[in-house]
Amino acid sequence: MLIEATPIVFDCPQNAKDAPGNILKLSVKRYCTLQSAGSPNGLTLLFAHCVGAHKEQWEPTIQRIFELRGAQVHEAWALDWQTHGDSAVLNQKLLETSPSRVYGVSASEWAEGIAAFLRSAHMHGKRIVAVGHSAGAGAMVLPTQEFSLTALPYAALVLIEPTIITREHFYRNIDDRVATMEFVVAATAARRTRWRSREEAQAWLARRIPWDSWDARVVRLLSTQGLADEPGGGVVLKCAPNQEALAYADTAPHFAAAEQLGLIARAVPVHLVWASDSLVPDWVQDSFGDGSGGRVAASTATIEGAHQIVQENPDAVADAICAVLDTLRALRPRL
Repeated sequence: MLIEATPIVFDCPQNAKDAPGNILKLSVKRYCTLQSAGSPNGLTLLFAHCVGAHKEQWEPTIQRIFELRGAQVHEAWALDWQTHGDSAVLNQKLLETSPSRVYGVSASEWAEGIAAFLRSAHMHGKRIVAVGHSAGAGAMVLPTQEFSLTALPYAALVLIEPTIITREHFYRNIDDRVATMEFVVAATAARRTRWRSREEAQAWLARRIPWDSWDARVVRLLSTQGLADEPGGGVVLKCAPNQEALAYADTAPHFAAAEQLGLIARAVPVHLVWASDSLVPDWVQDSFGDGSGGRVAASTATIEGAHQIVQENPDAVADAICAVLDTLRALRPRL
């Protein structure tokens, strides 16, 4: 099936951290097929990636969704965090030269950009299913803070391996949480970032943890879409390791998303997808479905893989999303 991908650049809201007129940008891609383009009343899927990833890593999942549920889906959109993927390239000068950007771009600020995108003409009148992986799950929940409970922008939320956690749970088990965070930050700092060519990068990545457990299509997309050409030759990761590390250490958005999820979970169906070898402890997973703080799940699924399930098992992720889409067939389009 041939999928058409159309890139756009979206201006984020002016942030107080930046001088007037200095605005961060979001790189976004729209995906559709000839069949789906003719179904304007179909669903619009909106995807947010995890820390260290980029929007194109969703493409194998999007491809399978169109193959399985093309009649139900009008279009799919995927967004790059302001410090990741093509967004990082667009924002490089501001990120590197502005003193106020020493702490990078919080997932909360990414959510502000997503909220603005949800209010834009691109999403007007659309029936949106938001899909977020890991930190991207919180980034999809937080935009609902800018909408009333009677006018939420989503028909459904699909949260894949969400790292959303209450402040109480985090600090009750702070030693474990901090140890995990420090390990990931240290691994990020030590990561190789440059290669002589995309071919060399793909071969190198495919032989090493964690990329050796990824689907080959996603590894290839990292080498073709997640790397930027350097002026002197060679390629480099679009997401700088320091920006990735800053995102891991930023816990406040996870706490805020947990609170917000408790407010919206009875107003919009929230579907959870966990990996069989999940990074998220069982006691955190249980807190999503026990009704505490208002957090309830419309459904819960478990699929084979580890925390980077979108990269490891994109077809199973697509199947889980399709199961959610099937629950929305009878609903009327949003106005």
